[in-house]
Amino acid sequence: MNTNPIKISLIVLASVLLTGCIKNNIPYPRIQVNFQKFEVKDEIRTASIDSTNMQLTVFLSEAADIYAVDVLNYTLTPGGEVIGDILSSPLDLSKPQQVTLKMYQEYQWTITARQDIDRYFTVESQIGSSTIDAASRRVIAYVPETTDITHIKVETIKLGLKGSEMSPDIEGTYQDFSHPVKIKVTSFGRDEDWDIYVEQTESTVSTLRADAWTRVAWVYAQAQAGRDNGIQYRLKGSPQWTNCTQSQISANGGSYHARITGLLPMTTYETRAFSDEDFGTTIEFTTGEDIQLPNMTFDDWWLNGKIWNPWPENGEQYWDTGNKGATTLGASNSTPTDDTSTGTGLAAKLETKFVGIGALGKLAAGNIFVGKYVRTVGTNGILSFGRPFIQRPTKLTGYFKYTTAPISSTSQSLSDLKGRPDTAIIWMALVDLDEPLEIRTDPNNRQLFDPEAEYVVAYGNMETAESTSEYARFEIELDYKATDRRPKYILLTASASKYGDYFTGGNGAVLYIDDLQLLYDY
Repeated sequence: MNTNPIKISLIVLASVLLTGCIKNNIPYPRIQVNFQKFEVKDEIRTASIDSTNMQLTVFLSEAADIYAVDVLNYTLTPGGEVIGDILSSPLDLSKPQQVTLKMYQEYQWTITARQDIDRYFTVESQIGSSTIDAASRRVIAYVPETTDITHIKVETIKLGLKGSEMSPDIEGTYQDFSHPVKIKVTSFGRDEDWDIYVEQTESTVSTLRADAWTRVAWVYAQAQAGRDNGIQYRLKGSPQWTNCTQSQISANGGSYHARITGLLPMTTYETRAFSDEDFGTTIEFTTGEDIQLPNMTFDDWWLNGKIWNPWPENGEQYWDTGNKGATTLGASNSTPTDDTSTGTGLAAKLETKFVGIGALGKLAAGNIFVGKYVRTVGTNGILSFGRPFIQRPTKLTGYFKYTTAPISSTSQSLSDLKGRPDTAIIWMALVDLDEPLEIRTDPNNRQLFDPEAEYVVAYGNMETAESTSEYARFEIELDYKATDRRPKYILLTASASKYGDYFTGGNGAVLYIDDLQLLYDY
């Protein structure tokens, strides 16, 4: 074959030129890099990881030096990396720190620390609790106007970390508080200068506030410690006052509060504090409503194709399940059943199943929750957890029956649970978020509910790993972080597998639940 060398050279040159003109228009994939785990020295609980806002919060004990926090271990979304060496040396978390993570694109995370320090200061004959302003390092305590301000005994004092040094050490000594007493608190070689004031007041007893729930009210007061201090209440317009019993009152020195129970919903009351023969201001309060959630008996269901839905067809949706995710590989595993606690109506049957085949399959935990299943991404779910709710119930009750099973599927982080009995869980929370909580089960972009999060107003749960042949009643008492915080949303869920969000559980574990009810008294 006779080939022209000049022709071949021209073809090769044209090919090179054409290749040089081709642009790489294929975009890099956008995969957000998240912290999946983060451990520091002297932490008191697991770090909170908010992948939506790219914020990470660590919780430090009083033994920690917040100015030099050692990072012990962390994991990222596979393929991600930390830009720079900021995590290789102690972090100064007295202020937020910025950390940049990268995989194709860069993502800036903020790391903050929370360190709760138990601070207190009390003097003899004190009225109420001291005001401690940690930011300005200032303390104010109050005593009756008849007290000799130049000779007051300091009963207790702690203003720094556990183990910190105080100079001078004034606990148990008499001090002249006609002017501020200055002390120095030293922790980890750093000094803090504090000013302590004691002021006289004419008021011997004060009714501070009343936090009204539905059948319960919390009344807060202050008076001189050691006197006959108490709280009274009555229906508005009634001539008769009722004194709270000692079992209803909790006191801390001159500060005290009462938990008044047995009240009527949507009713106005009056309350006041007393100390010996003196009375505080009368405060008026109105109780809330006794509200139950829709379909707490789980009698209403409808079948849409192969997806069972826990609400009436063409009716209002309040609850949902993970069935939309489970049915991508199999059948619904949260279904209605006529095996009920009363023998009538329907109940919810939540069954954990391995759906699909082999490597294409996945564990689907039977579950039901207040909110809405939004969509499935791959084999992972995105859920909208919660419904608007502003009341403050005290308990959740209902009936359950459970059959456990050996844990057959685990995530990598929970592999040590394999073979152990599965655990059912029912939990409820009240939160003050402005919108429902988004739940994501994707391990690379996971976001789950954290009972210790700042947005939680109250939380309670019930767990069991034991099989029962008959329905049993359960009662979950809600633990409130504060009595004056009003929730905006209610979260409530039940699952046959506690770690179902991590695709960990026992194939064949079944939880039945029926006849739930919110209680509003203790």
